[in-house]
Amino acid sequence: MTFRLSAFGALLLATPALAQTAPDIIVTGRGLEDRAGDRVASVVTIDADRISANASDRLESVLADVAGLQQFRRSDSRSANPTSQGISLRGIGGNASSRALLIFDGVPQTDPFGGWVPFPAYATDRIGRIRVSRGGGSGYFGPGALAGTVELESADPREQPGIAGSLAYGSRDSLDAQGSGTMLAGVGFATLSAAYSRGDGFVPTIAEARGAADRPAGYEQASAAVRGGLRLSPDTELQANLSAFTDRRERGTAFTANLSEGADASVRLVGRGRWGYSALAYLQTRAFASQFASVPADRGSATQTLDQYNTPATGMGARFEIVPPVGSGRDLRLGMDWRNVEGRTQENYTFVDGSPTRRRIAGGNSRTLGLFIDGAVTAGDWTLTLGGRVDRWRIADGRLNEYTLATGVPLTDAQFEDRTGTEWTGRAGVAFAASKDITLRASAYRGWRLPTLNELYRPFRVGADATAANALLKPEQLSGVDGGVTIAPTADISFSATVFWNRLEDAISNVTAGVGPGTFPGVGFVAGTYRVRQNLDAIESKGFELDARWQAGPVFALTSWSHVDPRVEATGLAVTLDDLRPAQTPLDQVSGTLGMRSGRWTASATLRHVARQFEDDQNGRELAPATTVDAYLAAPLMPGVAMELRGENLLDEQVEAGISGVGVVERATPRTLWVGLRIRQ
Repeated sequence: MTFRLSAFGALLLATPALAQTAPDIIVTGRGLEDRAGDRVASVVTIDADRISANASDRLESVLADVAGLQQFRRSDSRSANPTSQGISLRGIGGNASSRALLIFDGVPQTDPFGGWVPFPAYATDRIGRIRVSRGGGSGYFGPGALAGTVELESADPREQPGIAGSLAYGSRDSLDAQGSGTMLAGVGFATLSAAYSRGDGFVPTIAEARGAADRPAGYEQASAAVRGGLRLSPDTELQANLSAFTDRRERGTAFTANLSEGADASVRLVGRGRWGYSALAYLQTRAFASQFASVPADRGSATQTLDQYNTPATGMGARFEIVPPVGSGRDLRLGMDWRNVEGRTQENYTFVDGSPTRRRIAGGNSRTLGLFIDGAVTAGDWTLTLGGRVDRWRIADGRLNEYTLATGVPLTDAQFEDRTGTEWTGRAGVAFAASKDITLRASAYRGWRLPTLNELYRPFRVGADATAANALLKPEQLSGVDGGVTIAPTADISFSATVFWNRLEDAISNVTAGVGPGTFPGVGFVAGTYRVRQNLDAIESKGFELDARWQAGPVFALTSWSHVDPRVEATGLAVTLDDLRPAQTPLDQVSGTLGMRSGRWTASATLRHVARQFEDDQNGRELAPATTVDAYLAAPLMPGVAMELRGENLLDEQVEAGISGVGVVERATPRTLWVGLRIRQ
């Protein structure tokens, strides 16, 4: 690790020195060009202007522009439990682990242990473009893209000011600050950025259910990143990234603090000559700590029930891709990728008189090695694409150890058998330009996802409910088809409609297996509902997606609508779930924005609607539909300086994010107002 950091620093320091003698050659900091075969898929692009003009200035809010792209719960990263922030698409459900693949400059971003997304790690001013590809596929970017892929790209240094920053003050004594500096020097560039946010927070429990135990859920978050690029030859570019973040949150009572920390380092070599190529290596470290409390029905007090004091995890990987010269109208990508993750949870539990009496250590490691091929041919009005990959996976060193703290006497000493397997996946598609304005497209695909270490080995509790792990979980596999039309009569107008059908087999879910009070396998005493992680027979989801964009001079409009109809297929212990909807899956999601950009003036209003959804797998606890309105205004004060006014949930809609086993409702962010300054010099 020391060598990696030293080499990165040497690269940045060398950039201006090399610029004194080298010719002036542009360095982009980006990977290879987009694939020609992407035109057969449903792809939504969010540009830098839209990313920066956002009411909350948070990545998860920006992603909400793409209807159907959702987190497991409706809360954002200021108040949600970090472990609930997995992402998914197309209504195939979730269980806090991501079923969509998130990458940043080619590097997978989900937590190595649990599969959730550390949203506070991504300051919006570092992101230049977001591409959301709906639907599984060949796994071009790696395994795990069951429902689709979300690509984040760093801001292009050529489009960044030398100095940029923002500072805003908001409701509930909140502070939001970002700053960055960019240096272009001949054959290289270097950027340095940092972000900080804090707030006293709001009380998550709705007003009519609160008690003396309830209090505001404060947060404090920070991140920093250093990035550099160096042109080694006219066709070859070396890129390096180093970033870190820390995230502290509380969940609204005593003994509910969360701490997430992490650091990433990556190096990428990109060749854009006759033979294109990309070689990437990365290292990720994560640490997570979380407390849990029990609150009685009158919510008069909170008692600690679990202290997950450390969950260290490491992810490392490499990827190599080559683009051979195959002639005009053809695109071929060949490559391989490798990813290894390991981690464990360390937690104290069974508290007596405020002190823990038992300790649990559970974890293991998993590894995937894949070979992939992705090709496209454009002939006249037709584009054909075909891709596939084969992955060899391994789950190893799984263990669950539990013992009494006073004596060290073992309670559980389980060593789980290593497992291996092979998965074949792929995607085929066609696009036809029926006219210069209309493109028809269709595709069929199959993807897969390996269970996370968290799903395999860690039992957990939420209030009075408990869920047991399952070390025998099988990988999930998704098969699907989609078809659609894109209409773009001008560069300023586009409309896209897509219909789809997906079938997720061996879907991992938290299945209700009993109701307490009682003692249950894998978790011990449970006062509420007892669940077990299991592979369901399948989740089948069908629906449609509509996306539109319009611009007339300074005025623009964006809209997105996703409608899904997902159903569970279940037998055996989970038979009671058959034909029910997956938990936390709304039938409809709608996002619409109307705005104006004129010179240095920007104004927009965004309406979002989420239909009702169920909190639980039994469809017994219903979360009400919610409609919110956000607004953004940037007004110039002087050259390079603008005042910003931002408003989240302006109508103060009660957005229900969760319902506990005793019926207590938790809400997401209430009305939040911001005033601040933005500088670009």
